[in-house]
Amino acid sequence: MSSVGARVFVARLAGTAVFDPIGDEVGRVRDVVVLVRLTGAPRAVGLVVEVPGRRRVFLPLTRVTAVDAGQVISTGLVNMRRFEQRVSETLVVGELLDRTVELADGSGTARVEDVAMELQRNGDWWVTKVFVRRTDQRGGLLRRRGETMLLPIEEVVGLGRPSESQGAQLLLAQYEDLKPADLADVLHDMGVRRRLEVASALDDERLADVLEELPEDDQVAILGGLERGRAADVLEAMQPDDAADLLGELPQEQAAELLALMEPAEAKDVRRLLAYEDNTAGGLMTTEPVILGPETSIAAALAHVRRQDLNPALASLVFVARPPLETPTGRYIGVVHLQRMLREPPHEAIGQIVDTDLEPVAVDAPLLSVTRQLATYNLLALPVVDEQRRLLGAVSVDDVLDHLLPDDWRETDDVHVGPPTRPTAVTRDGRAVGRG
Repeated sequence: MSSVGARVFVARLAGTAVFDPIGDEVGRVRDVVVLVRLTGAPRAVGLVVEVPGRRRVFLPLTRVTAVDAGQVISTGLVNMRRFEQRVSETLVVGELLDRTVELADGSGTARVEDVAMELQRNGDWWVTKVFVRRTDQRGGLLRRRGETMLLPIEEVVGLGRPSESQGAQLLLAQYEDLKPADLADVLHDMGVRRRLEVASALDDERLADVLEELPEDDQVAILGGLERGRAADVLEAMQPDDAADLLGELPQEQAAELLALMEPAEAKDVRRLLAYEDNTAGGLMTTEPVILGPETSIAAALAHVRRQDLNPALASLVFVARPPLETPTGRYIGVVHLQRMLREPPHEAIGQIVDTDLEPVAVDAPLLSVTRQLATYNLLALPVVDEQRRLLGAVSVDDVLDHLLPDDWRETDDVHVGPPTRPTAVTRDGRAVGRG
């Protein structure tokens, strides 16, 4: 049991494993939910815990029996419904870190870098301390800009009031280990303003990866909130097919403006993709698979598919064609499977092991035809060619799934399959209820 007066710093708590009473891991802490009032200390009411399946759920602090170094122990009663933030609730990591507050003594402003909560005798957790970094000073006091201070909650003003311009560096530091899809979930759950602040703080490559995982309305809102030059840079960092899909959701004038700001070579691929219908091979494909000549050695081909930025589905195949090797290429020859390359001598040319039996799909092939061929031959990607049998790109299975799944699949909880179960759940205030 956590002892009365135990102090926990939230930024250090983020990422901590949560265990049930028998020692099985339930998930990991991603945030702390607090109720911020106009006067008095905020009360911490629960944890946002990421459980398997990338779902974030609410764990009331009344169901937490201990908070120790490196672990949180719960009673094991967890409501698996996806966490939805209420109007009265504030997320410490998501919203309070980097917030600018006034110092109650009138000496200036400071930026929140952490908050500490303490367990009270009645079992409640209250925010009692704030760790801040001075950003401005007034009145000639002998304090330095950049000075850090651990202050009682009563000595700061405006904790519950959003800053006009709030940074996101501390929040992103807590989430630097997240995959793009997981960080996209975090952004999706944020308010519109905070989402844009966080997105703006990401570098171009990271933001491009995250945008590709967000619902279309979130993508449009974020891109529209960026300065035009920055938005063009992010589009260049995205996969051409994803960039084309996003631009297709924008008004024509805005899309044309962003295309004009992009590098000509990057914009050329995107413009070509925009010319195809959405539910065709051309509308689904990417123009940047691994394309090599038949004389390339297996060792060199393996080096190409090891690229960190390459989609795993596209890394399963090397597409072989005659020069030029930029799409649209010379005449398409065939594909080389990754597993086959791993079984052959590294010095051998890929032209010796090329699979010419895999039929490419036409650029105007419908989605159903592409899906059927991927399923029939157990493939992760398919070549797309034009009437002259030039390679135009490749369709990967993840792009097909994006089009087959409902538009709101990222927001829909998993559907239980199998015999009915009666897990125990809890309400927001921690009371146990039965579910069947």
